[in-house]
Amino acid sequence: MSLPVESKARPGSTRTGRICSELPQEAGGRMSLIDIGLGRLKLETVIHGEAGAPAILLIQGLGTSLTRWPASLIKHLVDAGFRVITFDNRDSGLSTRMDDLGLPDIKRLMSIPPFSWPFPAALRTLPIPYTLADMADDAVALLDALHIEKAHIVGASLGGMIAQLLVAYYPERCLSLTSMMSSSGNPMLPPPTPTALHALFAPLPAARDEDALIEDCIWRQKVLMSPGYPTPDEELRAMFTAEYRRAGFHPRSVLRQLATLLTAGDRRPLLTTIRVPAMVLHGSDDPLINPVCGRDTAASISGAEFRAIPGMAHDFPEALGPEFAAAILTAARQVANG
Repeated sequence: MSLPVESKARPGSTRTGRICSELPQEAGGRMSLIDIGLGRLKLETVIHGEAGAPAILLIQGLGTSLTRWPASLIKHLVDAGFRVITFDNRDSGLSTRMDDLGLPDIKRLMSIPPFSWPFPAALRTLPIPYTLADMADDAVALLDALHIEKAHIVGASLGGMIAQLLVAYYPERCLSLTSMMSSSGNPMLPPPTPTALHALFAPLPAARDEDALIEDCIWRQKVLMSPGYPTPDEELRAMFTAEYRRAGFHPRSVLRQLATLLTAGDRRPLLTTIRVPAMVLHGSDDPLINPVCGRDTAASISGAEFRAIPGMAHDFPEALGPEFAAAILTAARQVANG
């Protein structure tokens, strides 16, 4: 659909608000590398469902590709009559790598005591290649490029933080918000468990061949895996092998994204401005982002509903796809029924 007016840009944004003149051909599940009108930046995008159906934009987390969304989640949303848009964030998957922007001060980032919390306040002023708000701009620029006037916004983990900013900065483009396994940025919230922090910050293996890197991913993922919905090792190995062969290994990209999180600050003042229907979904057993962080997010958004999922940690069990979809649709249908 063509936009009737140009979308506003948030203060400080480099986004022009223009609509790309060419709408990419669509086919359910087909990948397209889409120019979103922000310099050289292109986002790998997969669209599921019928053109013209109400849109749901799914935003992934730290260093995570669009392939991580459960197939059952996408199927339930499409079957409910929605068009589902998944994409690789900048510096993830097959989207543009931002290597020309350099790296944040790695020594300062890596000097964080491994089990200290909150992260030092000085990190919030650390010069970084791009910000969490820039990543929110990417998402709304993708809507521009796809000629989507408004969408339901869903984000998980770091993607939940991006989704929160997108809805706060661009309310005219957003119909509802679902924030999954994420946080408000409140510095007084509980920290990750020591084991989860170690999984996030542990050094990479000395060997950088495919087998070593995949085994490293598996042990880290098992720390974050849902105890009520465990994924067998062979499925984890197949998932990480497919991800490695699809997009390669890019630790510098993860560091740039991590810097956006460490410097993002407290989003609660922005969250209080959100007026769309909001759902906050969190695993009761999340060791990386404590469930209290989800409750704080919901408490900061007027009228938001909080749902805890017993047995879920910080991953995307295929078996929970229908439950994820039900939560997203609860928020989306408030718009339809409003």
